[in-house]
Amino acid sequence: MAPVVTSVTPSQGNPSGGTPVTINGSGFTGATVVRFGSNLATNVVVVSSTQITARTPAGSGTVKVTVTGPTGTSTQNVFFLYTTVAAPVLTALSPASGPTSGGNTVTITGTNLTSATQVLFGANPATILTNTPTQITATAPAGTSTTNVTVTTPSGTSNPLTYTYTTNPAPTITNLNPPNGPTTGGNTITITGTGLSGAIQVLFGANPATILTNTPTQITVTAPAGPPSVVNVTVTTPGGTSNPLPYVYVAAPIVIGVSPQFGPDTGGNTVTITGSNLALASAVNFGPTPAAGFTVISDNQLTATAPPGTGTVVVTVTTPGGTSTLGPGNPYYTYLGAPVINTLVPNQGSELGGDSVTINGSNLTYTDALTFGGTPASFSVLSDTLVVTTTPTHAAGTVNVQLHTPAGNSNTLPFTYDPA
Repeated sequence: MAPVVTSVTPSQGNPSGGTPVTINGSGFTGATVVRFGSNLATNVVVVSSTQITARTPAGSGTVKVTVTGPTGTSTQNVFFLYTTVAAPVLTALSPASGPTSGGNTVTITGTNLTSATQVLFGANPATILTNTPTQITATAPAGTSTTNVTVTTPSGTSNPLTYTYTTNPAPTITNLNPPNGPTTGGNTITITGTGLSGAIQVLFGANPATILTNTPTQITVTAPAGPPSVVNVTVTTPGGTSNPLPYVYVAAPIVIGVSPQFGPDTGGNTVTITGSNLALASAVNFGPTPAAGFTVISDNQLTATAPPGTGTVVVTVTTPGGTSTLGPGNPYYTYLGAPVINTLVPNQGSELGGDSVTINGSNLTYTDALTFGGTPASFSVLSDTLVVTTTPTHAAGTVNVQLHTPAGNSNTLPFTYDPA
């Protein structure tokens, strides 16, 4: 089967010939002749059965590229254009300096840069990363002192621009602020140190951060996400890579329960909060209101002084890992008004006890104790305004009746025990 030609790169060159080209296709094994139109190419090298390199002969106009081998000559319509293209012109390098070790990316700006075949830093070739008519990005090779950068295309070699190899000290970092944060990342970290100019990369473990600002002594970055762990933060500049500093990824806190779950609307009572990842707590909130104070007991428990409030609220804990959210458990806390007794019906009974008394008032739903002159009585809560109780035995005389809820003790009303 005759050779097949699928493309030629570059697809144009100088009429005087000599343009290095790569011919792609198949069936090239044993190929002996490459023609551009009727003219023979030079320096033909069969790289593989699918690729040939060669230099163009002199020519003009648009010509067909063919390959001839033991099995025949290709017939595909793959063309090469002879054209007078201006030599490349360079106008800027960015950056115009870099480390002697090389490896940094340099952007070369100019005109007529299409199909660049070589970028030289002095005598050393750079690795071409991208190539457009007006811009080339390349990885600088290692080098020393000041050298010339040139670009070669099929149309010639450019003017030189100077590039300086600098010996920069490696950066040193002394502080991270804050030194910890959530596993989701996204928080801003300030890195302080020396030799931080021109930072190329900031790593949190193996994960790159987004650099926001950069001065010789300070960098601000957006932390990447990471699992709960301690990782090393490093900064890389043209001078090298810094010493590491530890950064802690903190899991978000979880609030499972609060005890008690009720309290007075005036606040001031102590509430125990249980959960996980609580050790680094920086704030405790009852709904939108900060706790009056809190104490960390362990990673699973803290105590807080409830602030004033109303209704039922969610208790949250904030750490460097974030703020707790609703999940398993019962993180709710309910504010209660102080209980009030308005009437006792009847307000007297036998010293033998056993009389049914209806107590009318307000904020009675959470009644948890009721006494006649200090003696506990059995009771049933019927509504927020109604409690029914049975009088306990008591010596004849007048005693105070009082009930209790998580919001505290009620006022008292007199009850008279009559002699049996």
